Amino acid sequence: MAITSANQLELLQTAEAVAREKMIDPSLVIEAMEESLARAAKSRYGSEMDIRVSIDRKTGKATFTRVRTVVEDDDLENYQAEMTVKQAKQYMADPQVGDQFVEEVPPVEMGRIAAQSAKQVILQKVREAERDRQYEEFKDRKGSIINGVVKREEYGNVIVDVGAGEAILRRNEKIGRESYRPNDRIRCYIKDVRREPRGPQIFLSRTAPEFMAELFKMEVPEIYDGIIEIKAVARDPGSRAKIAVVSYDNSIDPVGACVGMRGSRVQAVVNELQGEKIDIIPWSDDMPTFLVNALQPAEVSKVVLDEEAGKIEVVVPEEQLSLAIGRRGQNVRLASQLTGLDIDIMTEEEESARRQKEFEARTKLFIDTLDLDEFFAQLLVSEGFTSLEEVAYVDLDELLVIDGVDEDTAEELQARARDYLEAQAKAALENARSLGAEDSLIDFEGLTPQMVEALAKDGIKTLEDFATCADWELAGGWTTSNGERIKDEGILEPFDMSLEEAQNMVMSARIQLGWVDPAELETEEEVSEDAEGGPASVAGNEEAGA
Repeated sequence: MAITSANQLELLQTAEAVAREKMIDPSLVIEAMEESLARAAKSRYGSEMDIRVSIDRKTGKATFTRVRTVVEDDDLENYQAEMTVKQAKQYMADPQVGDQFVEEVPPVEMGRIAAQSAKQVILQKVREAERDRQYEEFKDRKGSIINGVVKREEYGNVIVDVGAGEAILRRNEKIGRESYRPNDRIRCYIKDVRREPRGPQIFLSRTAPEFMAELFKMEVPEIYDGIIEIKAVARDPGSRAKIAVVSYDNSIDPVGACVGMRGSRVQAVVNELQGEKIDIIPWSDDMPTFLVNALQPAEVSKVVLDEEAGKIEVVVPEEQLSLAIGRRGQNVRLASQLTGLDIDIMTEEEESARRQKEFEARTKLFIDTLDLDEFFAQLLVSEGFTSLEEVAYVDLDELLVIDGVDEDTAEELQARARDYLEAQAKAALENARSLGAEDSLIDFEGLTPQMVEALAKDGIKTLEDFATCADWELAGGWTTSNGERIKDEGILEPFDMSLEEAQNMVMSARIQLGWVDPAELETEEEVSEDAEGGPASVAGNEEAGA
């Protein structure tokens, strides 16, 4: 095949037809043609030559040129594509290193093999351009809803035609009882878009909580306008869901707006989700109040929040227990997902029994350690004293408010408590030394003798050992495995050490040992703050230390 005037316009027509079919820029097709023709020319003139082809965008004429670059004498390696300054003087008036000499060469005759190779180059370039266009089109649509048509099903995964390409709805992203046939229309959430060697991969989902949020945004104008905000969503796909909403306009009820007239708005979402029951609850800044709302329709008697541990205790009447837990624990599980807290539900009777047990244990502690009678020990517990440390180091005035306690009695109580604690500390220190604990660890600021003893029992006997510990090894944490939360016990957790305290102590040990330069640490913190636009706000993570 020769590039002649008879088929010059055909090149442009072919390029435009391919570009129109693949919805890409015609210039990309022409560039692919230029590259393919250049390869064919190199196979004819020699692969070492720098042959370039330019196709006129108006006439379709293909111009073949040979390019040679001027180089230093010592740098001459490719005689076909390079020449020295001396050689260049035969063709150029004042050649300089880096100049290029361009001369036109005759068009090539393309044989069958060359034509096939050129076709493959064009197809490859067009395919790459098509993939780039698809990725650019869909990368910004991640996190939105898309309508498509089911093409086929492969091993439980649904392949969806989304207009400019194909997307995949994986088996685990389908609502359980859904089934699809070819040409069925489907609405999905674009969960992820990835650029991969085989082309952009578009992953869809119908089980993601964000899918429900986007559906409500489509049905409720107030959400789209920002008057109402969806704060949290928790789903058991195909069965039940909870969605927390808040209104920034006091005249608009967020729950009522999402439900709609006679339930029209929420019903539209329910129908799309195959009958999934949806509880719409008002969001609150106050976590206990929010939890009470989240556990609806169950009634809650009392809520006890432990923010540091990320746990919350809920007390309900006996007759409300099964309703609060829900079928197979569904209600409490969704409420836990919504609030991000571990929820421990107990009845009023169970809570009363637990409180009584704690009361008896603290009473016994004061009787055994402070040599008090039962009545006086119970009096201390009733006034809110829970440990010997509180009795030993509290302001004297807090003991004097107890009925029957004068100044001498208060001082005696504190003296007994301090003597007992000092004896405990001395015994713990002796035991720690016998276990091999070194002075570097014993003298480290922040560690009590009992803590040193616990560390020594766990094989941590030097400051170097302590500095290699992770914060969760000391303070404990939670790990999620297969959807189940598993408790990681910390060595110093019995001493109420928090993760933040553990982090600070380990870092102090590393600085003291010279492993970390405090100046570098401050620089890193300043860079981090600048990058975030101010001090970073660290949210509690239930999987700390995982």
